[in-house]
Amino acid sequence: MNKPNTYIGIDKDIQGGMTSIGKIIRDAWVFGILPETQTCEGWNLAGIDSVLQKVNAEWDKYGCLVSHLPPELVERHQRIHGAAIEKARVEGWCGEHELEDDK
Repeated sequence: MNKPNTYIGIDKDIQGGMTSIGKIIRDAWVFGILPETQTCEGWNLAGIDSVLQKVNAEWDKYGCLVSHLPPELVERHQRIHGAAIEKARVEGWCGEHELEDDK
């Protein structure tokens, strides 16, 4: 099976968008890199990688910790990621597989 050349869009992604690309997009929303209406549907990996570089630069400013974000970004982070977690759980995601490497 061939890998797709473009991203399906966070709203159509597997696991309710709880994928690596989905997390990049949500963080881009948090930092205002992308508008919250941007699903990145049809984007190629170079476009996603460009967003990742910008997201990483923003996280670096805050030591990669939510607790170091200014209050308005903490609120936005909680709202965006909280809604995503809630939606993903409704779609059957539980998040336990993300802890498997910690064992």
